[in-house]
Amino acid sequence: MQFHHHGYVSTDPRVQPAAGNGVDRPTELPDQMDVLVVGTGPAGMITAAQLSQFPNVNTRIIEKRPHRLEIGQADGIQARSVETFQAFGFANRLIDEAYHITEMNFWKPDPADPAKIVRTARTKDDPNGVSEFPHLIVNQARILDYFAEFSLLSPGRVEPDYGIEFVDLTVHPDGEYPVEVRVRHTAGEREGEERTVRAKYVVGSDGARSGVRTSIGRKLSGDQANHAWGVMDVLAVTDFPDIRTKCAIQSQSGGSILLIPREGGHLFRMYVDLGEVPLEGSAAVRATTIEEIIERANKIMAPYTVDVKNVAWHSVYEVGHRLTDAFDDVGDADTDIDSPTRTPRVFITGDACHTHSAKAGQGMNVSMQDGWNLAWKLGHVVEGRSPESLLRTYSGERQVIAKNLIDFDKEWSTLMATKPEDLEDPSYLEDFYVKTAEFPAGFMTEYQPSMITGDTEHQDLATGYPVGKRFKSARVARVCDTNPLHLGHQAVADGRWRIYVFADAQNTAAQEFGEWLGTSPDSPVVAHTAGFGTAGQDDDALFDARVIYQQPHEEVDISTVPAVFKPKVGPFDLHTWEKVYATLPEEDIFEERGISREGAVVVVRPDQYVAAVLPLTDKTALTEFFKPIFR
Repeated sequence: MQFHHHGYVSTDPRVQPAAGNGVDRPTELPDQMDVLVVGTGPAGMITAAQLSQFPNVNTRIIEKRPHRLEIGQADGIQARSVETFQAFGFANRLIDEAYHITEMNFWKPDPADPAKIVRTARTKDDPNGVSEFPHLIVNQARILDYFAEFSLLSPGRVEPDYGIEFVDLTVHPDGEYPVEVRVRHTAGEREGEERTVRAKYVVGSDGARSGVRTSIGRKLSGDQANHAWGVMDVLAVTDFPDIRTKCAIQSQSGGSILLIPREGGHLFRMYVDLGEVPLEGSAAVRATTIEEIIERANKIMAPYTVDVKNVAWHSVYEVGHRLTDAFDDVGDADTDIDSPTRTPRVFITGDACHTHSAKAGQGMNVSMQDGWNLAWKLGHVVEGRSPESLLRTYSGERQVIAKNLIDFDKEWSTLMATKPEDLEDPSYLEDFYVKTAEFPAGFMTEYQPSMITGDTEHQDLATGYPVGKRFKSARVARVCDTNPLHLGHQAVADGRWRIYVFADAQNTAAQEFGEWLGTSPDSPVVAHTAGFGTAGQDDDALFDARVIYQQPHEEVDISTVPAVFKPKVGPFDLHTWEKVYATLPEEDIFEERGISREGAVVVVRPDQYVAAVLPLTDKTALTEFFKPIFR
């Protein structure tokens, strides 16, 4: 964390100075705004949090509830999401309070007495070490609280406007604020009052029954729900020995249970199989009482018992897999970026555009990546950094990811509901869990070539950083203070692009590239940063350029490192010394990530996905990559 560069700080250093729209921000929802976010679920809150780092973007987020969420339905936090939280500054605090999943156990009918269940397998949750971060369980409401805190401490000072619900919208063909939105107050002195506001862009993060989706004519389509589950968060007395371990439990005749321990040491969640839903039987299934769910759970877990003492929350839902054909108001017919009919003005994220079961633990996780993918693009476009065509990449990138999720969830949820004797192999369920571990951990996303993701022509220069996939961190030594740290953890969610230069400190090519990057008019750092924003802006306001040398830190003379890697920041033009790195003796990042000793340039998007891998000697390639992205 960087602070003191604007003067001595003795208070909480996470509080950034208010700027732009964050200065004297109106408490009431204004009549006009740049971006209106509808819904304070995970997708909406990460969208608002990222946009709070763009203080020149007037962002508002509305929620029909009169207050914060108190009991969340989602609770699984995959490792990719924890990586994301690191960029927003609260991963470590969340890790401290959350339940950690390190193993999943499987229980099946005892061959000697099929009326009873026995443990048949133990599997590691992350057998291949895909991330340095853990798989966590924590109340969704806490995630929203952390994003709300980040937003309020950011320069934009964004905070939810509670007690205001979305009614409908109309997109007009022209005008500075072309989206006309009708809203209604649901609480307070103005309860029941309707009013109209206007926005440049609207983001619908308002759930599976999204009013925003309906207003732009999008429809969820896919499989009808045909299998029901009762879910409950409970405090109970039980003799089941694995009550504090994630478990998949399959009985001979009573269905199955997915057991998820919760944070705090006592609470746990059970997804209890209620069986097939007959045609026209939804109403009856949804009327299933908590007593019936508990009774069913005890039948499945025999010979063990669960004596429920307190129910924190429960619900009944039917598994359905649905997806919209596009995630904005333009759609497939107009997706040609080179000759668009018009720019998307309305977007949908999360459950508003994809729904599935909770078994894969992906709903909240994928929804947050929707919001982050979109938010930085909105920030760049509204502030005038990037052309409007950048916004057309959102739907194309995220719709494919949602389709992959639904395909995975169909197979996983079907397996969970299948009787053990009907599986082709007794260990098929646990084998599938281990084989597909990287997908539910959130690391199978791979964006295809576009205006913000390059091709793989030079992938051999950094095989451990596949283009289109997330930037996987590795440890390095910071030269200025010799501290070992994770390179990826230094990137914060501030909307900047990252340029990582991997080089040989003894090679003149590295020096030449650094000098060019910081001084040449053809350099994207010079071409796109110069003249942008207010006078006296930081040298690294748009690009966060860092260099990693293959030598140990003792062999790097930081005084000779090009100035672009020691940018001036703050009103006093203080040098930043913390962007120069070296390899660690036992953890050589060049070896671990397959980086060529000849050097490589790895470009990373603001949402942590690798955008390009380029040769250190091909400066023109870097120039050409950024030309269509920035004005």
